[in-house]
Amino acid sequence: MDLRIFTEPQQGATYDTLLTVAKATEDLGFDAFFRSDHYLRMGSADGLPGPTDAWITLAGLARETKRIRLGTLMTAGTFRLPGVLAIQVAQVDQMSGGRVELGLGAGWFEEEHKAYGIPFPKEKFARLEEQLEIVTGLWATEIGQTYSHDGKHYQLADSPALPKPAQAKVPVLIGGHGATRTPRLAAQYADEFNIPFASIEDSERQFGRVRAAAERAGRKGSDLVYSSALVVCVGKDDAEVARRAAAIGRDVDELKANGLAGSPAEVVDKIGRYEAIGASRIYLQCLDLADLDHLEIISSQVQSQLS
Repeated sequence: MDLRIFTEPQQGATYDTLLTVAKATEDLGFDAFFRSDHYLRMGSADGLPGPTDAWITLAGLARETKRIRLGTLMTAGTFRLPGVLAIQVAQVDQMSGGRVELGLGAGWFEEEHKAYGIPFPKEKFARLEEQLEIVTGLWATEIGQTYSHDGKHYQLADSPALPKPAQAKVPVLIGGHGATRTPRLAAQYADEFNIPFASIEDSERQFGRVRAAAERAGRKGSDLVYSSALVVCVGKDDAEVARRAAAIGRDVDELKANGLAGSPAEVVDKIGRYEAIGASRIYLQCLDLADLDHLEIISSQVQSQLS
């Protein structure tokens, strides 16, 4: 079971804070550091000092870390043109020595689009499908050849399809709860399917849909990695769990029901239940980025039992 640290910087974090967490992620033996791609805080957080850009952040971290994988859950397709995104991701992959993964979604948070003047089209899913075709098509085009695309939403003519990522194949993550279109898209383009903040029962159902879609597309269901993203709140005793839950404005019982919360033994047990339905990777949503002791206890008392 791979454990990856997943952050939500739009809630309030500087680049230096993210760098500190990423270095702790690496030092404590976690598999990867991922971040959301949002420009506006959600809920009651003040969001200070303001948003950071996902791919600028990852470019910086690419030069400051050595081992961990780096990526997004999920880059919003509404934020970037697909040709530009292909260049950005390829460059950061080069800067990291081949450690980047691209999570790409349709985009959903209308308020942040309004706040920063970003168009919020109605046909987001159709655009996402074209974006995936273009990004992967550009990377797959052989050097010296050109790439063209004549779609409803995007047109590319005789692109040199450069630069290339350092990796022969940048892993592409697709996720979500949709029952039909999402599994089909994952079957066609994804190396990993992620379901965020879902129960064990809902996750098992969605994993089954993706496996079936993969087989209909001529792939093996086991060709994809299956992962979950869950909020995490671990403590050595009830008081520490309650303190960490209060720090992120959540109720302990709610966290235990909907996330990974409680003692290390409780969290290990629940992770095992996700593993039993096919998840081999968990993205731990860490909301208090100042609490590095939280990462340490997860590493020493949760991750150590999963190795």
